[in-house]
Amino acid sequence: MHDILEIFKNFTNADWINDHGGLYFVMFIIFAETGLFVGFFLPGDSLLFITGMIISNTVKPSPTENPVLNLVYWISLISVAGILGNIVGYWFGSKSGHLLMKREDSFIFKKKHLMQAHDFYEQKGGMAIFFARFVPIVRTFAPIVGGMVDMDQKKFMSYNILGCLSWVISMIMTGFFLGKNDFVHKHLELIVLAIILVTTGPVLFKMFTGKSKPTTGA
Repeated sequence: MHDILEIFKNFTNADWINDHGGLYFVMFIIFAETGLFVGFFLPGDSLLFITGMIISNTVKPSPTENPVLNLVYWISLISVAGILGNIVGYWFGSKSGHLLMKREDSFIFKKKHLMQAHDFYEQKGGMAIFFARFVPIVRTFAPIVGGMVDMDQKKFMSYNILGCLSWVISMIMTGFFLGKNDFVHKHLELIVLAIILVTTGPVLFKMFTGKSKPTTGA
């Protein structure tokens, strides 16, 4: 548990991020959280917020010293990573999703995460791919479910692109505009913790208090 908390603490540290690949590291994390089912625990929301703060204070390597141009540059690259992540998740779901339903639970994989994403998809339909971007854990498994149920590829890509751009832009822009605020800097860990609780709390509550639905067919 201590190691996990240390990882989350590092993800809120701009110096640590810059020392470990900078915002290219952020691109990989966003790709992993949205494309690999083992990335469901990664804190994408808070990491994007920190990214905005880093950009507002300029970041290297960057194409320019202008923070606004850097903002456009990194939003574009990180959005591409998130879009590609969902494409990988969709492909995995279409090819191997049925195998996950037969897989035994492990420390990394919990079938209830997949079922939760499936329920979310049933409630929201195709828009689930869009809304899932703003829901931790669900955003990892939603594209996999989309592939499992053979969602129309054009429809999937439309929601994938719109959802990713909305998520990345809103989170990074928030961090960008607050990046030079002294109060935010002094209370950054508390703010990041609040972001994690607000975004993840309802999901975790449902996971641990809701009853698992029996799976049909295997």
